[in-house]
Amino acid sequence: MKLSYLIKECTPLWDRGFALESDPGTDPEITSIHNNSSEVKPGGLFIAIKGFNSDGHDYIEDALERGAAAIVAQQRLTGVPRAVEVADTRKAMASIAARFYNNPSQSLCVTGITGTNGKTTITWILESILNQAGHSTGVIGTVNWRYCGNTYDNPVTTPESIDLQQMLSRMKTAGVTHVIMEVSSHSIDLHRVRNCWFDVGVFTNLTQDHLDYHKTMGRYFACKRRFFTRHLQTGPKAATAVSVINLDDGHGRELTEVVETRAITTGRAGDASLRVVDLSNGISGISGTLVIDGKGYGFSSNLVGSFNVENILSSAGAAHGLGIDPGAIVRGIEDCKGVPGRLERFEPAFGRHVFVDYAHTPDALESVLTTLKDQAPRRIISIVGCGGDRDRSKRSIMGNLAATLSDLAIITSDNPRSEDPDLIIEDVLTGIDLARHCRLTREQLETDPAATGFHVEADRRTALEAAVKASRPDDIIVAAGKGHETYQILKTGTIDFDDRKILGQALEQWNLEGDIS
Repeated sequence: MKLSYLIKECTPLWDRGFALESDPGTDPEITSIHNNSSEVKPGGLFIAIKGFNSDGHDYIEDALERGAAAIVAQQRLTGVPRAVEVADTRKAMASIAARFYNNPSQSLCVTGITGTNGKTTITWILESILNQAGHSTGVIGTVNWRYCGNTYDNPVTTPESIDLQQMLSRMKTAGVTHVIMEVSSHSIDLHRVRNCWFDVGVFTNLTQDHLDYHKTMGRYFACKRRFFTRHLQTGPKAATAVSVINLDDGHGRELTEVVETRAITTGRAGDASLRVVDLSNGISGISGTLVIDGKGYGFSSNLVGSFNVENILSSAGAAHGLGIDPGAIVRGIEDCKGVPGRLERFEPAFGRHVFVDYAHTPDALESVLTTLKDQAPRRIISIVGCGGDRDRSKRSIMGNLAATLSDLAIITSDNPRSEDPDLIIEDVLTGIDLARHCRLTREQLETDPAATGFHVEADRRTALEAAVKASRPDDIIVAAGKGHETYQILKTGTIDFDDRKILGQALEQWNLEGDIS
């Protein structure tokens, strides 16, 4: 495509080296677009982005040496043959990417899910519903991105705009009709979903997370709110877009007061337009009656926990907003057997109840432990850590929750990243009331079948193994924080690490040795 076409919506502040439409001979043909100079190909357009750890403007020379036909930058480049200056290269990149890939979201039915917790689970349930309704569905989320039998790793919840538009384009070419996306607060604030047009937006909840980035809960909520008041209410789909809002969260009620799109509200409250009654919620799953437009539809689900009631309702609300038949909604809920790393039950557990969950925020951890505590036949043994290079203020809160809501809490590492794991654990321990909770030694853990309190083990593998070894029949073991992840990020690099695999090996080992009884 011609550069003049790609930058048409960018409002250039200045350009050099070509007259564009007035002189087609100086308007370069762009064959690829990039924000990483090492990936630039001859004829490509390099967009210089100011990142958190590096600045793309420092790599313009590298991009030119690799054959870049033109540069889009956030500063005036007088020494570059063909350059365009814009006020914000992230905004420009989103517009350029959408035009380069022929605006695929305009002809796809796109649902965006935002909120602190529940996004991944909702993508899984909604995907199951849409499949039951006969649609070809693609998903872009934390665990992976997938469509038509193809599954790929996804390094971030919501990709950069170039990658996102390319994914949507590939899905459209493959015949996908409906796309479900997790929309992170970072992607809203950094304009990754700019020029991506949504048919439905889902708000799950808002609890403490990402304050290392947003600084305050007010700014965090304002960012989430913009998805509904700007993204959903502008563009070619604005007249028909639908907001699905969880009224069980106070921020959801605030949101209903400012959205201008059609709104479907969900929740247990009687004023929700889509709600659940006759609810039964146990260790084996959830059942009840969905009330949609005043009519009841019985359902059951293998998912566990009161928070999954909210996720089911949000999924049903999104499907209802898309015009899906209630029968397909119920079948889709029932056909979704589980979500990787989201209160994922591990079998065989040799008489234990073993779960792996992604809970890495105070609210998510509290929801998981409260749910399991209400249904625990014996003790709850939790393995809890906090990530490095992230919001430090939540560490003490999570330490308090782990100790208070578990019979036995093992405090360990999550993804320490560049931080010292022992220092992260020290932050976590400041939230534990030592007058109420006893710090246990490894010997106490292994020899006392009724031991309660907390134990510290910085090595996560050893912590998981210690939890299994300390367990007895009917105990619940829950590994929190990493969920579906198959790696651990350390100061020295990334290593292979899967909570599920390690728990399975430990269970097998102690069963073979006769220590599990």
